Amino acid sequence: MAEQSVPHSRPLSHFAAALPFWLSLALVPLVWVGAVQGGWWVLLPVAATWYLFSALDAALGLNLDNADPQTGEDQLFWYKLVTLVWVPLQFVSLFGLIWYMGRAEHLTGWERFGVFFGTGVMTGTIGINYAHELMHQKNRLERGLADLLLAMVLYSHFRSEHLLVHHRYVGTPRDPVTARYNEGFHRFYPRVLRQSLASAFRAEAAMLARRGRAWHHLSNPFWKYAALQLLMLALAFGLGGWTGLLFFVVQAGVAIWQLELVNYVEHYGLTRKYLGDGKYEHVLPRHSWNAAHTASNWLLINLQRHSDHHYKPDRRFPLLQTYPDREAPQLPYGYPVMTMAAMVPPLWRRLMNPRVRQWRRTYYPEITDWTPYNTAQVPGEDARQGG
Repeated sequence: MAEQSVPHSRPLSHFAAALPFWLSLALVPLVWVGAVQGGWWVLLPVAATWYLFSALDAALGLNLDNADPQTGEDQLFWYKLVTLVWVPLQFVSLFGLIWYMGRAEHLTGWERFGVFFGTGVMTGTIGINYAHELMHQKNRLERGLADLLLAMVLYSHFRSEHLLVHHRYVGTPRDPVTARYNEGFHRFYPRVLRQSLASAFRAEAAMLARRGRAWHHLSNPFWKYAALQLLMLALAFGLGGWTGLLFFVVQAGVAIWQLELVNYVEHYGLTRKYLGDGKYEHVLPRHSWNAAHTASNWLLINLQRHSDHHYKPDRRFPLLQTYPDREAPQLPYGYPVMTMAAMVPPLWRRLMNPRVRQWRRTYYPEITDWTPYNTAQVPGEDARQGG
């Protein structure tokens, strides 16, 4: 598959080229303003991530430029740095807020919840997303930082599930995270919470078994996950008592909800063709929804160029390519709008089901029975079309 890069107005190595991706850091002062001022100010993080960036998408349109995918690591310093500095910034902000909220007597119960919620928007929209970028890197430092970010939202197993299960089995019945056609988010969410934890543990246990080790061997990362999460919970309790612990758990829940909303959107209704003998076609850009919206890709460090991420998982975010609609299905809006739509199943189905059906007609006209794909079943050999 040919990849065409479009020259940027500034070289990638310049800070000015990377600067839009640093806008995410503005969420930290927005959360603090809400905590200090109370009132409607607690809604600032939500207003910025969901509404402001949606408005900017509408104003700025699509960014169809592609950087040269062969750009060297030495040219990406400012892009890598934003994901690295976020980790200590989030740690200090999160636990600083937990300490502060235990002493913020000026806030009502609803205002406190608003701060908790806004913090979860920060640790989910930015924190988990940056953890996703870091976990895909090969060096221990970045993977370790990803583990810290995930422990701050009590979702450490996401690393195992994402790397060992999701990327390997996306678009097949073995991937819990691929949302099925006509599956509303209210059904997807409890299913994925249950199944992804189990599938992540099974994947790690299987890796250990291949090395002749039991599942409880100390090299199982689930021990590390548990230790880090317990440390985070203990720190929250130490700084803020039961209120601090509640704050920590609520923001983690909001962050997880944000992540799974995005997961729901990314592959909704898209399946890989079954080839028989337990095999599926290779992952292609067509198996993820692509979105080239400018501002929300700044906020989410190009996560919406998801078609390329699955096609080339080791690419750093500034090098991810966008694809035309003849190669990858396109979302009508960026993730902020799409995740809001996902919370309203009738609206979601009206928006997305026709697009899924068109995708099927475009890429797989030979398949006439989509029932097993809709229900996450393996198509029977006699039902396989165009094998």
